[in-house]
Amino acid sequence: MDYHELMTRIATFPLVARGLAEELVSGNYRAVFRGQGIEFDEVRHYEPGDDIRSIDWNVSARFGTPYVKMYREEREMNVCMILDTSASMHSPGDKFSEGRIVNRYEQAVLAVALIAFSAEVAGQRLSMVLFDKEISKIIPPRKGPSHTMAVISQAFEARPAERGSGLGKAIIGASRLLKRRSLIIIISDFLCINWEQEMLELSRKHDVIALRISGPLDSEIPDGALLILEDPETAVRYTVSSAFPSFKNSWASWHGERTKLWEAICRRSGAAFLDLSTKDDAINSLMQFFKGHQ
Repeated sequence: MDYHELMTRIATFPLVARGLAEELVSGNYRAVFRGQGIEFDEVRHYEPGDDIRSIDWNVSARFGTPYVKMYREEREMNVCMILDTSASMHSPGDKFSEGRIVNRYEQAVLAVALIAFSAEVAGQRLSMVLFDKEISKIIPPRKGPSHTMAVISQAFEARPAERGSGLGKAIIGASRLLKRRSLIIIISDFLCINWEQEMLELSRKHDVIALRISGPLDSEIPDGALLILEDPETAVRYTVSSAFPSFKNSWASWHGERTKLWEAICRRSGAAFLDLSTKDDAINSLMQFFKGHQ
């Protein structure tokens, strides 16, 4: 997918963002998008029937008559995306029957744009942490159309500076950035190690969604093809033939076990999770995902 096609697709997202924002608000993440805390608003004279625990004793003593504290619902929250920009996310895309080619990172950018526009519609602050081997950029929480476009632009333009994927470091960075409970969406292929404990600790303080970007070749490879496989993180190449059933079975088994492990880690940490393939329609997949969490 070239730059023009990607930007053309993203340009239509504000039209569907309201629907996705409504799904986010109406589901289990309602507390995050509508706010789940309360903040002090004002004091007023005590009236019969008021809870005595709400009496402001300092103000009451100053004026010689009882006053109670009034609170209002805190509606502004933060939506934070942790975006994997590592080399494995930029590996060549998969070609579908209609000729469209999408790689993992392009699908991730589409997801970023959808979530960013939805957060804007919901009136929430948006932040993002980008990482490869290290954290490459941190965008602090803000809101507004210009900030939304800045977040999407940063995601689109990001490229790996170093080989490797430091998801654990990115999670720690996001945790330090966010001072109160937030909705954190991790967008990655999760082809990395040493992030499980960080994920568990993050989920104790925040609502976390793990959005794994995968490709069709992760589960099945073409029959009878001579393949050149390259590890994008190490540049090591292997030439293999999918004509051998043993190779195809081993390939499918390894990816299947990796998927089961990822799901188990998410469940153990209490994070919601979604596998978004490059062949999936990002809009429909995210809408169905949040509908399922109502």
